[in-house]
Amino acid sequence: MNKSKERTLVIIKPDAVQRNLLGEIIKRFERKGLKIVGLKMMQLEDVMLEEHYSHHKDKAFFFGLKKFMESAPVTVIVLEGLEAVKTVRFICGPTCGREADAGTIRGDFSMSRQLNIVHASDSVESAEKEIYRFFNTDELFDYPKIDFDFLYSDDEKE
Repeated sequence: MNKSKERTLVIIKPDAVQRNLLGEIIKRFERKGLKIVGLKMMQLEDVMLEEHYSHHKDKAFFFGLKKFMESAPVTVIVLEGLEAVKTVRFICGPTCGREADAGTIRGDFSMSRQLNIVHASDSVESAEKEIYRFFNTDELFDYPKIDFDFLYSDDEKE
């Protein structure tokens, strides 16, 4: 993988699954030109949620967050592209849907801070940890994408 390419994790949360937004959300990432290298639906359980949200463990909203994340399956996606972490976070918008710009996923589909449709890794380092929390290496795919030459200029591909 080119050193300027990154991988990042997105969790499409239970509220999006319940509201039939999976296709719309995935379409936005694909239309931007991000490459899907991993995709699966799963039911999150206590142990994984405690690890993933360990930085919120002592906060008052933690129990409610866990309950929400266990309320329905989620879809986890690994996306790849140049500056993928920053790009995906831009597409998602700020955490609170009421504060997110129209055109972003949260701006178009969320009014909440917690029920905010998606989780997106906040750094390359976090993405690395999160990807392998949800995916085994044999569930991630490295393949040539035919539109790559039409997404990036020659100097960006080096």
